[in-house]
Amino acid sequence: MRIRTYICLALAIFTLGFGSAQASGMSRIKDIVDIEGVRDNMLIGYGLVVGLNGTGDKLNNAPFTKQSLTAMLERLGVNVRDQNLNTGNVAAVMVTGTLPPFANQGSRIDVNVSTLGDAKSLQGGTLLVTPLMGADGEAYAVAQGPVAVGGFAAGGDAGSVTQNIPTAGRVPNGAIVEREIEFALTDLPSVRLALKNPDLTTARRIASTINQNYGAKIAEAENGATVRLTKIGEKSVVDMLTDIEQLEVEPDQVAKIVIDERSGVIVMGSNVKISTVAVAQGNLTVRITETPQVSQPNAFSQQGSTQVVPRTTIDVNTGEDRGDIAYLPAGVTLQELVSSLNALGVSPRDVITILQAIKAAGAIQAEIEVL
Repeated sequence: MRIRTYICLALAIFTLGFGSAQASGMSRIKDIVDIEGVRDNMLIGYGLVVGLNGTGDKLNNAPFTKQSLTAMLERLGVNVRDQNLNTGNVAAVMVTGTLPPFANQGSRIDVNVSTLGDAKSLQGGTLLVTPLMGADGEAYAVAQGPVAVGGFAAGGDAGSVTQNIPTAGRVPNGAIVEREIEFALTDLPSVRLALKNPDLTTARRIASTINQNYGAKIAEAENGATVRLTKIGEKSVVDMLTDIEQLEVEPDQVAKIVIDERSGVIVMGSNVKISTVAVAQGNLTVRITETPQVSQPNAFSQQGSTQVVPRTTIDVNTGEDRGDIAYLPAGVTLQELVSSLNALGVSPRDVITILQAIKAAGAIQAEIEVL
């Protein structure tokens, strides 16, 4: 029953997807391309969270926390070197963030905080000043502030409870941008658009739509992943990109089937086509039941002993009584394929095997990607 429910649910989702695709297959250029140079930059830093209620790192187990705490106190004029520190209110953390494009000096960004040692929770902690560096080793932001944790951990001698992940948190608007990344978008004589899903047909449609909108050939598809724009007239690059982003095109896609064998998830595109093929599913079920019986001598018998006598029942079901064979004519759609497999009562994992067998037979015009 559960397997049939999964297949029916998948069929409903596919049918809904087909209806939506038929209703509107257009997408804004803004949603399917990235602008060259307009990108995020990853930042990372190492810092300390203080103010924990005994849930921090054990300094004997986390020497990096002890060294960081000692170095920080020395910078503040407190000499604790060679002292026996035994606080549990400090935790060493990795701080990560994303520097958005065109971020100005003084603007704020969110940062994520994750423990390094054996801290139990960051709840109630405060992140101390932490420089955030880019891939070039330069500091682009400085983070500090109270850590917001979405989980908690509590327990006693006989039990404990943990909700979500209390060893990771977030500092909203916790980092201040100190260095800007120079990128003069307006000075570029030409701009390249990078397709998020490279495709030759989609790139050509984008270039054609832009040229039709401007009445001039200012866009050219260099390959399936790039469309080059040439600046025209006195119009700025920003104004031109703003207009182009709102134009709509219909993205094309290859016929592809993605299979995750670990979870049994199958995702198939609407362009998947099947040649003439017959599918039969043979289920072999062997059920072995052990029902041992106890044999014992009669009452007051002078001989004999109690024995356990095995009783084994073997039931073999080859599924021959069903005789289910699905005939799929040439050019059937994904919806018809799923409907036929659903009529056979095929499980999701059996669908994976059937699709691979159809591909091996050369009867499916699609690429199969197994995760």
